[in-house]
Formats: sequence, C-alpha cells, structure tokens
Amino acid sequence: MIKGSVLRDAIISAANCISNNKKSVDELNVFPVPDGDTGTNMSMTIGNSVAELKNLPDDVEAGVVAKTAASCLLRGARGNSGVILSIIFRGFSKSMKGCAAVTRENIVASLEAGVEGAYKSVMKPTEGTILTVVRESAEKARDVARTTNDPVLIWEEVCRQAELTLAETPKLLPALAKAGVVDAGGKGLLIIFCAMRDVFKGGAIEQPRTSDVSKPVTIETFSSVVGNFEQDIHFTYCTEMIVTKKADAEDPSKLRAYLETIGDCVVVVDDEDIIKFHVHTNDPGLAMQKALEFGYINLPKVENMKLQHKARKKQAETKITPAKPEKEFGFVAVAAGAGIESMFKDIGVDCIVKGGQTMNPSTEDILAAIMQTPAETVFVLPNNKNIIMAAEQAVKLADRKVCVLQTRTVPQGMSAMLAFDPDADFNTNRTEMTAALERVSTGMVTFAARDSDYEGHAIKQGEILCLDNGKLSFVEKDLAKGAYKLTKKLVKGDSSYITILYGADVSDDAAEALASHLGAKYPNLDINLISGGQPVYYYIISVE
Repeated sequence: MIKGSVLRDAIISAANCISNNKKSVDELNVFPVPDGDTGTNMSMTIGNSVAELKNLPDDVEAGVVAKTAASCLLRGARGNSGVILSIIFRGFSKSMKGCAAVTRENIVASLEAGVEGAYKSVMKPTEGTILTVVRESAEKARDVARTTNDPVLIWEEVCRQAELTLAETPKLLPALAKAGVVDAGGKGLLIIFCAMRDVFKGGAIEQPRTSDVSKPVTIETFSSVVGNFEQDIHFTYCTEMIVTKKADAEDPSKLRAYLETIGDCVVVVDDEDIIKFHVHTNDPGLAMQKALEFGYINLPKVENMKLQHKARKKQAETKITPAKPEKEFGFVAVAAGAGIESMFKDIGVDCIVKGGQTMNPSTEDILAAIMQTPAETVFVLPNNKNIIMAAEQAVKLADRKVCVLQTRTVPQGMSAMLAFDPDADFNTNRTEMTAALERVSTGMVTFAARDSDYEGHAIKQGEILCLDNGKLSFVEKDLAKGAYKLTKKLVKGDSSYITILYGADVSDDAAEALASHLGAKYPNLDINLISGGQPVYYYIISVE
C-alpha cells in the first residue's frame, strides 16, 4: 500500500515537475496562435494544490490527500487541458474516500473514474489526445491488477503504458504527425504520472526550479530576483540587508557559504562598497552576526513568512463575499482590453473576469465573479473556446443557478447580451441568446507565436494569421491587407453590420484606414469601429 504522506509528496513532486517542464510541453502545441498553452495550464492547475498539500501532516490518510488535491485542482483548473486534469484527479478523490492508504483497487478505480469523467466532460471526445493516454493507462492498470497486489508496480505499468500510448498519438491525429510531435496534453499527463511514480518508489520530491537565480545577479537586479522566490516555508524568516564593507572584508562568497548552512533561497551580490544579501532562515540573528564580520549593517529587514502566508490565506478565504440576489438575472463575461470590458459593462454585464487567449482564468476566478453577481440566475459568457470547460466546472460550485453560454469569441458574447430580454423567462432567454451568438461570424487577426506547418500553411514566427471562426484561413505578411481580406471573406449577401475591435498594438490611424477602406467597398453596410484595447489580437472583426 501507498501511505497518505507518500501520495501527498507524489502530487507535490508532480506539480513541481510539470512546472519545471511546462515550456517543453507548450512547444508541442501545433496551432501557432499565441494562447494559454497546455503545459502552462496544466502546471497552474495542479500547482494550485501544492500549498494545501504541504499543510497536511505526515499521518494524513490517503483519502484526505486525494480530496484536498481534487478540490484544489478543480478550483484552479485553467484551459481545457487543466479541466481534464482536474477531472482525472477527481477520480482519485471518489475512489479513495475514507481510505487510509492507496491499494491496488484504488489505483484501478481512480483511473477508471477519471476516464469516465473526462470523456463525459468533452462534447466530442477526440482520440490521440490526453483522453486516449489516460484511458489506455486505466485499461493497463486493470490488466496488471489481475496479477499483483502491489499498487506501486501497477503505477509503474501505468506510466509505461502512458508513454507507449503517447508515442502513438500522431497516428491518431494527422496534425500531430505532420508537425512531428506528440499530443501536448498527453505529454503533460505522462510527466505528472512519472513524477508520482518516482516518489512512490522512494525517490525525493522534485524541487521547483528558480530560473531567475541562474541569471547573473547584480546590485541593480537584486530586488527583482529575491521577489521571485517560491514561498516554500521551510524557514520562517525572510531576512534581507545591506552591509557596508570594511576595508579588510573577506570574499563575500564566504558569507554566501555560511548563509546556505542556516537557510535557503540565498542571494548574495556585491560591488566595491556594499554587500546585499537575502536568506530564508529560522535564526535571522545568526545571519546578522555573520554579516557584522564583513562590515556594518544598513536597512535590515526581517519578515515572518508564516504569518504573511496565514494573512494571505485568510484574505483569500474571505475574498469571495456572495452577493445577495437583488434581481432575477445577472451576467459574467470574460474579457481582456479596456474597451471590450467597458462595452460589456455598458450592455449589462455585472462582473468582468479579466482573461482571454493567453491568460485563461481559473474555475475559481469565474466562480468568484458568479458569487459577486447579485442575481438568482447568472449567465456566463466565456468568449473563448478554451475557457468554456473551466466555466462549466464553476456551475457545480456556485450557490445559485448558473448557465454557461457557449460563446467562443467576444463578438458572440456581445450578440448574446444584446439578445437578452429582461421580460422573458430563463428558457426563452437561453434559447434566444444562443441563437444570436450562432448567427455571428468572427474573424481574428493575430501573429504566429512559433514556426509551424499547419493545415498546408508553412508558417514563420511573427507572420500575420487570419482566422475565420476559429480556423486558420490564410497567412499574410501585411497586417492591413490581411484584415481587409479576412473581412471580405466574412461578408455574405445578407450581411448588414461589420464591427471592428482593434487591439492595443494597432494605432488609431491604422484602424481608421481599415474602416475607411471597408466603407468604400461596402457602402451599404454599417461599419462600427471600436478601440477594444485587447492584447494578442490586432483585430477582432464580427459580421452579422
């Protein structure tokens, strides 16, 4: 059996491992549009559990660990890959309820419950993805469990099968084969499973990498570096100070060596006159005493990180104050860009969740907005296909009725809002708002985040990508030309309106020139030009 403390450590190690390797997973994404990439989303999702897991004692039961992890992953789920990962871990929580340790039966039941939930969560499950990897891993677990009672041995075979299945994903998805990569979600899951396996077998917890510390640190960059340390509170006091060197001061490397014996997160930098250092320690007095050997102390700062953590935790727990319903219907929209946020507010949205393509909000972010909306029923507008699943997870956590509309773009969200009738009932509004969003054609103009060979397009990083309702339509080198051509493709014989939302990286003059060019081409259509201020997308264009 696997003790609860070992399961706890395994999940912490998995979170650190996927965080350390998220960039390599992100790079497997074949679609070159800048987005909330798979590795990042999976890392942030499971990483949300680390602080809570570290607070669990060594005699903790496995069922408590699984429940804690599942709850944290659910609330921290970001993007479709993060939501699926949270559902897989929810399977652990269900099967280990009340269990002191992890058994053979738990491993099999956990994976099978995770598979069932994951497939149900996706409207059209696609094989060759994380779904295939976890399904075949679960099937392998059941097969192996017929011949052994050892849960660690079963988990080793789960990892071996996950690796084999991942290698086969390009055969199931042509886009992966053409790009010469495996599925990113499946790779992320394999990293997590293997990190857990290593701890199950007696290995140490993988530690998070602090990449900033590997860069040269100077007096000028000292503050930014020490501000980026992970707050793993093994030592209570964050101690920082400046030492004015005495004439015969020893080499500061000796100070660094000493500080590393009494704490961690050590940074020591110096110039001709001063030494600046930072250390997490349980005895700041020792650090000060040693510093005095090198000169005299200026501006010492000692902070109790455990008290700070408790204060932040208390603040987080009290952050969501449920609003009392004052009306029948309320609205939450996900948006990025001052102009877009203002537009949603103007047409009746109660709460804005800041986020979008490159910054997928978590389930907890969306839940907080729902709870702050003073209405009996809350409509949620995700406005991005990679946010819909996270929004749907918030439904079961809310204390009021929630309806997630399937808005995949900002223009769809706006059209849905404009179709709302305050005098109609819930079912009528849901039907009419859904119909309205489905009538909207959306074009988006952005840039290639990476080189890619995608759907017949040889794409170079930085080139202009023109998307027609979420699908790559063509690649351009000139922004104005691309936006104009894309709008022409969206306009149909029965079109009446063109709305152009221009982003933070587009000048007013350039946007006005585009609108003028389209006005000359379509004199009978109403053209509305709005400064959306959105990141990532130069233009978001809707045609109705």
